[in-house]
Amino acid sequence: MVIISNSSRRASITMEKMRSLGFGPSLFVGAITSGTLTHQYLQRRDDAWFASLGRSCIHMTWSDRGAISLESLGLQVVENVDEADFILAHGTEALGLSSGAALPMNLDELEKILHQCAAKKIPMVVANPDFATVEARALRVMPGTLAATYEKLGGEVKWMGKPDKIIYKFAMEMASVDASDCIAVGDSLHHDIKGANAAGIASAFITDGIHATELGLNKFGEVADDNSVHALALKNDAYPTYVLPSFTW
Repeated sequence: MVIISNSSRRASITMEKMRSLGFGPSLFVGAITSGTLTHQYLQRRDDAWFASLGRSCIHMTWSDRGAISLESLGLQVVENVDEADFILAHGTEALGLSSGAALPMNLDELEKILHQCAAKKIPMVVANPDFATVEARALRVMPGTLAATYEKLGGEVKWMGKPDKIIYKFAMEMASVDASDCIAVGDSLHHDIKGANAAGIASAFITDGIHATELGLNKFGEVADDNSVHALALKNDAYPTYVLPSFTW
């Protein structure tokens, strides 16, 4: 089993989190996160698109959840849009400062900066493509929301993670398997299932996750109506091989 996560943090943090939840490392081949993928591409710059990026960035990061280090990337964090070569979106709670600190900001404040960046035609790298995540049954806004807003403003966005098939390719290489030997399990139709579709692998959609409210589910293990699942799949243009109320064994 390989953990594929759109977390903007490094894979080692994801594995530590799994351990804290009672899942020992021996259960997994490993983990690949959007944060790790982004770090590798920014560090190596052997991809033409990343090679063309400058070194100065507007850094949108976390505050309450802890800012993300840019160590070893050779980047200069700037606060003035006129000095920036690109936007690096790791979080939705703060603006990274040149001092290394993070200035807490709400979404409206961050979106004002996006308007300025769009006017300058500065590209964005989003290190967590999720729109939202479930925390204690509540939805928290994630960096993918900022990226979607930026695209609507006419900005160019490089999405690092699900649903792009590249992160699935990395996972398959990690496990030394082909697409025909894999199944992706996840609760997001747009990210998990659509990504599996793009990568050509089977998928299992877990209904008791971020889509639970849309599907009219109120308690753990409740089975979603087939017609509701079908309608939601059409809406997201994402088609699961299997549908499960929860991921249990």
